Amino acid sequence: MSDIRIERVTIRQVNLPPPVVRTDAIQSFVTQETILVSLHCSDGIVGTGYAYTIGTGGSSVVALLADHLAPRLVGRDPAHVEAIWRDLFYATPARLKFMRTDRAEAQAISDVVKRLAMAEPFTGFTLTDMSGGDGGRVTFRADAETGDMFDALHGRLARVLGSEFAENALRIDAEREGLHMTGYAALPTYSRGSAVQQYFFVNGRPVRDKLLIGALRGAYSDFLSRDRHPAVALFLDCDPHQVDVNVHPAKSEVRFRDGGLARGLIVSGLRHALAEAGHRASTTVAGATLGAMRPERPGPERPGGAPVYQMQRPSAKARGAAYQAQAPGFGETAPGFAETAPVYARVETLDDTGFEESANPQVGSVSDTVPNTVPNTVPNAGPAAPETFPLGAARGQLHENYIVAQTTDGIVIVDQHAAHERLVYEKLKSQMTTHGVAAQALLIPEIVDLSEEDAAQLLAVADDLRRLGLSLEPFGGGAVAVRETPAILGAVDAKALVRDILDELTDLERSTSLQDRIEAILSRVACHGSIRSGRRMRGEEMNALLREMETTPHSGQCNHGRPTYVELKLSDIERLFGRT
Repeated sequence: MSDIRIERVTIRQVNLPPPVVRTDAIQSFVTQETILVSLHCSDGIVGTGYAYTIGTGGSSVVALLADHLAPRLVGRDPAHVEAIWRDLFYATPARLKFMRTDRAEAQAISDVVKRLAMAEPFTGFTLTDMSGGDGGRVTFRADAETGDMFDALHGRLARVLGSEFAENALRIDAEREGLHMTGYAALPTYSRGSAVQQYFFVNGRPVRDKLLIGALRGAYSDFLSRDRHPAVALFLDCDPHQVDVNVHPAKSEVRFRDGGLARGLIVSGLRHALAEAGHRASTTVAGATLGAMRPERPGPERPGGAPVYQMQRPSAKARGAAYQAQAPGFGETAPGFAETAPVYARVETLDDTGFEESANPQVGSVSDTVPNTVPNTVPNAGPAAPETFPLGAARGQLHENYIVAQTTDGIVIVDQHAAHERLVYEKLKSQMTTHGVAAQALLIPEIVDLSEEDAAQLLAVADDLRRLGLSLEPFGGGAVAVRETPAILGAVDAKALVRDILDELTDLERSTSLQDRIEAILSRVACHGSIRSGRRMRGEEMNALLREMETTPHSGQCNHGRPTYVELKLSDIERLFGRT
């Protein structure tokens, strides 16, 4: 046991100029309040430590340390650090009640390390669990990435969030008024049941801020149902003067000087990226489809699981001849593949390319029973090879609802109702943007009593609400008068609508409830005005629908986030039949 003891403790406050003047959105710090604690030991050695006291008051901290810390240190052996710590915090065992299991705490630590790894893709990270002894067990490892910033980030996200996220993520690069947003955002069809894969970083700091989460929800509101959540990893960089990072003790929240700017950048940047993705759907859709299929299990007649036969893929002419031999006269004697059969689509004669010769996939003559939202003609620039069409050429219709198309390296199965519903919805939104939202005047204005603060907050966005068909005017004191409501909503409870908008403004500093209601009506109109399930379509109509999907943004998912088509590669299909 050592004979060295702590004889006395000195505590003092000094105000030091920081190396760089630290400025937040709320206040500036030209000096740093610093508390110095010195331990004077019996052998003449003096040890000094320091801490900053931003926002707490240096004098209060000095008094607290002098009254409670110093008396418990005098006379102690400075080498017994653990014993000192146990003695200092003897009165806080209640903290243990809030500790979770070792596994849960380890998961929380892993989440922190993974967030740091995403923020620094050029730095390697290793997390080792030392609880089991024997040198520990590596639970997470991410080697330093190379290449440019986006390539490095893409590789790091593939390591942290999985290869499926990386395969279905869109590159994000947008900037507005000094605020720069980069990162990756997943396709709507790659959605999650919870918000576990939503990561935000502000100037390299991992945060979880309600304004950013609300902006993300607004960006995907047109593509996902409320029970589905997008997956993103977004990085916002700006001048430190434009953001305050001291809003929350855990530094998990931030406050932008211009919150509307940050929200607008996130919404517009993500929607622009989703629009550029066009009709693309996530690869997980095909994976789920293939996972639902099971190849025939090897039987006892096939020792070792070897296939009974292995043959090369026949040519297009051979397949066409076989089809005609199997259906002579197209149903003159049997209805099997007949065009008039009630539950089967017709089988077309195939040429050498495997595509229909008689029908031009670029021209769609849609019948009068289909709403005019599907064009009667698609611009034709001359004959084109079938492989130039991403969704291929229609080959038939199954159960009067699913279009089967052939591509150069696989097949595409399209839900005709869901696909056309999306097309109609996009056209309705475009018309609303062009011509505005029609408003209906109330015979007697609806008076809504609010506090003066709430009324001022609501009237500050009156111009934005007027463009959506809701007209508000001050009515004295804290009251507002509702004179017009959106005509598309029909009879509406104006008071409830106004209070819902106010609640969103208070919570998210921006309201989307009115726009959400209008878009919900447009979605229902699109649903009722689209091609119905059970309607038989001609080959020209099916091809016209495919061409329209290829040129319409967001056509890869319906209005509720479900995929509108499934693409299966020929190699995967052949694997199901043991042709590999």
